[in-house]
Amino acid sequence: MKAACFQGIRQVKLESLEEPQIVSPTDAIVRVSVAGLCGSDLHPFCGRESGLDVGTVMGHEMVGEIVELGSQVCNFQVGDRVYAPFSTNCGQCYYCRNGLTSRCELGQLFGWVQQGVGLQGCQSQYVRVPLASGTLKVIPNGINDRQALLLGDNLSTGFYCAEMAEVSAGGVYAIIGCGTVGLLCILAARHLGAERLIAIDPIVERRRMAESLGAEGFDSGESALARIGELTGNRGADAVMELVGIPLAQQLAYKLIRPGGIMSVIGCHCTPHFGFSPAEAYDKNLTYRTGRCPARHYMDRLSDSVKSGLLDVDSFITHEFSISECEQAYDIFANRKDGCLKAVFCLDE
Repeated sequence: MKAACFQGIRQVKLESLEEPQIVSPTDAIVRVSVAGLCGSDLHPFCGRESGLDVGTVMGHEMVGEIVELGSQVCNFQVGDRVYAPFSTNCGQCYYCRNGLTSRCELGQLFGWVQQGVGLQGCQSQYVRVPLASGTLKVIPNGINDRQALLLGDNLSTGFYCAEMAEVSAGGVYAIIGCGTVGLLCILAARHLGAERLIAIDPIVERRRMAESLGAEGFDSGESALARIGELTGNRGADAVMELVGIPLAQQLAYKLIRPGGIMSVIGCHCTPHFGFSPAEAYDKNLTYRTGRCPARHYMDRLSDSVKSGLLDVDSFITHEFSISECEQAYDIFANRKDGCLKAVFCLDE
């Protein structure tokens, strides 16, 4: 099979690999139709995260068709069209039962192999899915492959961020970073009732899309701070949703937030350095919320809203590539070329 494999910092290469096999009776093998390219893929690609084994199949977002099932997978059939979250979930442990599927006691991240241990990714023609009964979900009628792909990660993560921020109609909220997840966070916040949203991103195309979703777009923290001051009498934002994952973004979030506000952090911080101190958090009575989105839980919650059009995600995928174009795809996506917001690999076409 063909797969996009990690070769080192800023190096991804198309490889021919053996097709995955059933290893455990709880496994399924899925033939991938569409695989996503996510901002999190850029952490190892750009060298922000280290330790990924050379040769690891990249990616953690996929939609496809079941072609083989382990003997203990009883809730699916070969031929089912399915989608998945970015991590496997048993569906039975304490965390899965309580909606925190991203902390499943047996869960693994797709596309992360370190020192030979881990799970290969989804940017390939076939993928092995452990814990298939708890991980996979049949694509509901009325939801297309691209919508299902976004449900498995980006939309769920954006919605989780907005919910952690406790947005409501009366507040003033800031969003730092308007990549795919940031824009979907704006969509989610509007869905949850937020009316005053201040979006910050240096890229003009992203700001325009944020504005089309109902936010006010700003290219710098200083201009956003001034606008928030106008709206709140210089009190500060009621919550800040931070979706970048670098200390500068944390510092900006701290600067924008009012005393007693909520900082909802989805940006994956790959550095030990923090943008503000515990004493500074204390001085603002700050509530800091962060963590990996329990995407499998949100897939169940949000699919009806996507199906009905209440959450319209059809415009967020801007670029499509074949798997043989993986080097070009990573270059365009990582370097924000050609207005690329969200890229996918189409493996059925």
